[in-house]
Amino acid sequence: MKIVDKLSVFLPAYNEEKMLAKTTKSVDQILRKIAGDYEIIIIDDGSRDRTGQIAEKLASENKKIKVIHHSPNRGYGAALKSGMYAARFPWLVLIDADGQFDFNEVRKFFKKQKKTNADIVWGYTLNRKVPFVRKINTFLWRSVISLIFGLKVKWIDCGFRLFRKEVIQKIPKLESERGAFISSEFLIKAKKSGFKIVEVEVHHYPDVAGGSTGADLKVIIKSFINLFQLWKKLR
Repeated sequence: MKIVDKLSVFLPAYNEEKMLAKTTKSVDQILRKIAGDYEIIIIDDGSRDRTGQIAEKLASENKKIKVIHHSPNRGYGAALKSGMYAARFPWLVLIDADGQFDFNEVRKFFKKQKKTNADIVWGYTLNRKVPFVRKINTFLWRSVISLIFGLKVKWIDCGFRLFRKEVIQKIPKLESERGAFISSEFLIKAKKSGFKIVEVEVHHYPDVAGGSTGADLKVIIKSFINLFQLWKKLR
């Protein structure tokens, strides 16, 4: 049954040659069932493996798929921005390309949106399949964001979310590129602009490809730099 008229789905990918094809094909199969029309945007963020070639092959086989290449690598924030600003349809879904989410659960997002009339439906899980130190980092980061900006969500950096294209069109332009601040920046600016944010629980699976860079010290430092830059602007 179709649950949405038109939908853009974008997948940021960095060194995801092991999972990209499987994740993209799964997304496509589900979109055929639930969307009247759709597009899939793969953002190859300067990958050093075969991610770019695999993305191009997928696009050559399916006209619904298009690819954006970054060269060199620009960071997760830049990949998200490329996907968000390139999307054509009224509703957007972000899902990371690493296979840690089940795209079939996008139905939960639309069910929650219709029930609440929210502009943004943000994923969270109570059982993240990551090392304990990553969970501690997430808790500390969420606490800092909550303290400084008053933003209260269970998992700020969840790589599975649904939102209106209108949010991107109306909030101040996103600036974060490297670092992990992009999701916080998006939510802070959306909240300040009056958009309604709700959350929905999803399952989270182990990263079998092992490509995450979220715990990299350079990423963490850059995230805090971006945080204080935005704090100064909003004062």
